[in-house]
Amino acid sequence: MSWRNTTDIKDKIFGALVYLFPLYSGFQFGGFLIAQFPILNLLAIPLTPLILINSIPFGRFILFIILYSAVVRNSRISHFIRFNTMQSILMEILLILISLVMNVLLGGLGVGLLTETIYNTIFLAVLIGCIYGMFQSLSGKYPEIPLISEAASGQVPW
Repeated sequence: MSWRNTTDIKDKIFGALVYLFPLYSGFQFGGFLIAQFPILNLLAIPLTPLILINSIPFGRFILFIILYSAVVRNSRISHFIRFNTMQSILMEILLILISLVMNVLLGGLGVGLLTETIYNTIFLAVLIGCIYGMFQSLSGKYPEIPLISEAASGQVPW
């Protein structure tokens, strides 16, 4: 969907940076995989500013509200940045819902092969989705993530 409008380098960089938000949240599911492959800890280096935000009470919620109200609903910001921001917010909401379901369903089961497999799958899906979104944004293209992109398109006015 790169035909929508042209993007400059600033839009491409800001469009890619917003995917750090769901990537940070996805790291809660990566514990098993990171323990097996410690090299994945290098992916946490660009997430350092979000660690500081997480140290503030309700920091991630405040960031969520700021991104939604100041970026997504601001028509003076390019559609490309608003679309990518909305898509990352929807990914974050999906991760919150998955986390709640996982706590309810697997809370009493402990750590087993099933739990580890589900957590690894969620982490890899988030990692692949965020990296894909970043690369597509840096190349100036609208990232097409199934279901999430459709919902983001419906939420971001032209």
